[in-house]
Amino acid sequence: MKESRNSERLYLLLMVLTKRLSDRQLMIVLAVIVGLTAGFATYLFESLLHWIKEGLVSWFPVNSAGFLFLVYPVIGIILATLFVRYVIKDNISEGVTRVLYAMSKKGSLIRPHNCYSSMVGGALTIGFGGSVGPEAPIVLTGAAIGSNVGRIMKLNYRHVTMLLGCGAAAAIAAVFKAPITGVVFVLEILMLDISMGAIVPLLISTVTATTLMFFLNGFDPVLAVESVGKFKLSNLPMYALLACVCGLVSYYFTSMNTRVASIFERMPSQGRKWLVGGLVLGVLIFVFPPLYGEGYDSFTDLMHGRIDMLFNNSLFYRFRHIPWVVVLYLAAMVFFKVIAMSATNAAGGVGGTFAPSLFVGAFTGGALAYGCNTWLGMDLPILNFTLVGMAGVMSGVMNAPLTSIFLIAELSNGYGLFVPLMLVSSLSFAIDYYLEPDSIYTKKLRKSGELLTHNKDQSVLVFLKLDELMETDFHPVNEKTTLGDLVEVISTARRNIFPVLDASGVLLGVVQLDDLRADMFDSGKYSAPVINYMIPPPDTIQKNEQITAVLEKFEQSKAWMLPVVDRDNIYLGFISKSRILAAYRQQLIELTQD
Repeated sequence: MKESRNSERLYLLLMVLTKRLSDRQLMIVLAVIVGLTAGFATYLFESLLHWIKEGLVSWFPVNSAGFLFLVYPVIGIILATLFVRYVIKDNISEGVTRVLYAMSKKGSLIRPHNCYSSMVGGALTIGFGGSVGPEAPIVLTGAAIGSNVGRIMKLNYRHVTMLLGCGAAAAIAAVFKAPITGVVFVLEILMLDISMGAIVPLLISTVTATTLMFFLNGFDPVLAVESVGKFKLSNLPMYALLACVCGLVSYYFTSMNTRVASIFERMPSQGRKWLVGGLVLGVLIFVFPPLYGEGYDSFTDLMHGRIDMLFNNSLFYRFRHIPWVVVLYLAAMVFFKVIAMSATNAAGGVGGTFAPSLFVGAFTGGALAYGCNTWLGMDLPILNFTLVGMAGVMSGVMNAPLTSIFLIAELSNGYGLFVPLMLVSSLSFAIDYYLEPDSIYTKKLRKSGELLTHNKDQSVLVFLKLDELMETDFHPVNEKTTLGDLVEVISTARRNIFPVLDASGVLLGVVQLDDLRADMFDSGKYSAPVINYMIPPPDTIQKNEQITAVLEKFEQSKAWMLPVVDRDNIYLGFISKSRILAAYRQQLIELTQD
């Protein structure tokens, strides 16, 4: 109640301050507010994460194994899980997926606690060594900020969604100090369908957030990349090979994540998830310390050729100068990072797949270049192949080739790599899309029919809810009902279809008024049971069935009215094709109005 009163007061204050502004001017002002808030939230999150990591691992001697790596990750996962379960009491994992779900099923409204809860959960998870990325939590934070600004201002769905996108774009722009990437991320991954005129708020929010991060955190880039060498045409075949490898690695990334998640879902208790997840993650980080946290420092060392530093605190420290050990070490990082990331999230940690995909891509490109240089006598630039590999795997995992291209270009000032970036990103995306059409963010949502896409028809259908379309004003009859009884019902009934149920409410069939006309005026036949006139329905609709599947049943059956039942075939009501079409038209109007 208190929160509602505070929101109302803030709304009245903002309305007074903005009453002279047009809708477009208001959105620009709100985009600046969202950009500043999301940028500052990103700064707080990064500061908290840095403080935790420095306090835990900065004092480890580099030439010996860090045994605390075995216990740190599980402590972080337990703390994050307890925070989520007993303080927040809501699901905040899989941040980007949560944003997509809010856009499709929650009217783009995200709960206020997401403005801070993902930062706390993510910092605990990643700071203690969880092998996930900070981008998904901060994207959810930024999107929640934009959503709640729109909610406070009592805007319509279209404008709330726009501010949600502004928050998500500002968060990505602030994390990487890359404003163009923030805009492309929203258009490509969140699949925001907007006009060219509406893109202005996105640009303003990303520039605002990036500028604030420059002011608070300096102009140093996230990846301190040295000058990128010129692209050599002679290396084009090797970039094509890297694209194929990245496509296969992307498929491995997505499928392994799904497989590990399904294993943990079958575990009967949270305690067992902590035990197994902590054991897997602890052992992997103990053996391969670069898997600790999001791994930005590790692939920065790799792309600058500081291979020795990757062996710090490792059991393999003394073997760091043996070429074949280095190649195997780099290749192992590719495969085990995915397992470490999946185990972290599945065990209860809070984090995303953005940074892990960059990590895996970097080590894929680095391992390929280092191996070819060592064993084939080639002279491939490790820096370039590392950067291009990052774009390749990210493109495949997220189905976002444009985002990956602009991100790497902005991070590295490597616009001279545009040709290999485009080649590797597009080929990797094509290969992974052939093997798995959905990205790591959209797989679950598409399966459940809850995904918004750039296909406007499909997107409108996502908003339609079966229970709101179901009609229940039909008059059921039982199997013992006679024709005479039904004639009495018909005199007051508003419908011309009558479901026939048994004593338990199970649907046996339907009786149509047209099938009764020949006998309903013949009183001599009134003693006949209605089951003599009963026919099976052309098809039935399940209670939780998706609208797209319902429309397919209407198309196949050529019917205009179908009964709705539950798993036990208990009758619930009817769905009419005309009502779906009317709801579709109304929803389309609401989505497209400015």
